[in-house]
Amino acid sequence: MKKFGLLVAGGLAAIILLNTIGPMVGLLVSLGILYFIFKQFLKTESTGMKIGLVIIGLMVLSATIHHIPALIGVGAAYVLYLVYKNWNKNKKAAAKTETDPFVSFEKQWNELKKY
Repeated sequence: MKKFGLLVAGGLAAIILLNTIGPMVGLLVSLGILYFIFKQFLKTESTGMKIGLVIIGLMVLSATIHHIPALIGVGAAYVLYLVYKNWNKNKKAAAKTETDPFVSFEKQWNELKKY
């Protein structure tokens, strides 16, 4: 039953992630442009250039705010990572108990000691 829950959560997270790939790319590009505008703003000396960079920066900032729903996609990617991590953890735990020959031996030995 736990695997079914992980499968459903992973499926929903994958669908949400695929739906928000476009806004995530847009957010990444607009944040990159905003970073370079800010770095150029700090370097420039002239007042006219600073005013121009502020105007361009405000336009890019509005585009960045437009792509904020992409954070839902980032959250979906994190949920997908957690599902993958828990899915593999269950496989490793099951493999460890099945391959250990002394687990059944210890159980049988304890049963023989009781009698």
